[in-house]
Amino acid sequence: MRDFNLLVSTARGFENAACAEIRFLLEEIGDKDSAVNQTGVSGLIAAKTALHPLDAIKKLRIILEERPYEFRYALRIIPIESVVRTEIEEIREAVAKLSSKIGEKETFRITVEKRFTTLHSRELIETVAAGIKRKVDLNNPEKIVLIEIVGSLTGLSVIEPCDIISVQKEKIL
Repeated sequence: MRDFNLLVSTARGFENAACAEIRFLLEEIGDKDSAVNQTGVSGLIAAKTALHPLDAIKKLRIILEERPYEFRYALRIIPIESVVRTEIEEIREAVAKLSSKIGEKETFRITVEKRFTTLHSRELIETVAAGIKRKVDLNNPEKIVLIEIVGSLTGLSVIEPCDIISVQKEKIL
């Protein structure tokens, strides 16, 4: 899938079950035509929903709070706002556009998740950070610049820390 807007982690070997679960949950929140596929990375699936990914996260979180038993296979659900080829310059340009979501007085952190790539995290972070003229806070940022590399494609988002669903943590709360 080249045009995803959600990444979902699951336990290795449970990708098919997680695909079915996410397809069902997206239908529950109003997307009858979502596409959910394996990525080729063990334990990682990608979904394309017609909903804005942050709206989907909010609605999925409501289901998680009300009916946590419906989340059996999904471990983390991550919103993706833009997908580009895994090339430093394309990533830098896309993040520069998304970084307008970081307010002048807001802090940020860059988080890189790499799968099947030879790119170096440090070089990627330095290149991307050079274009963001905001204060960095590695421990308690107001925004996260998320770079999710999945082979030849990279999903990008500028989100708040609460915009990622961590199913196990949230079930305990």
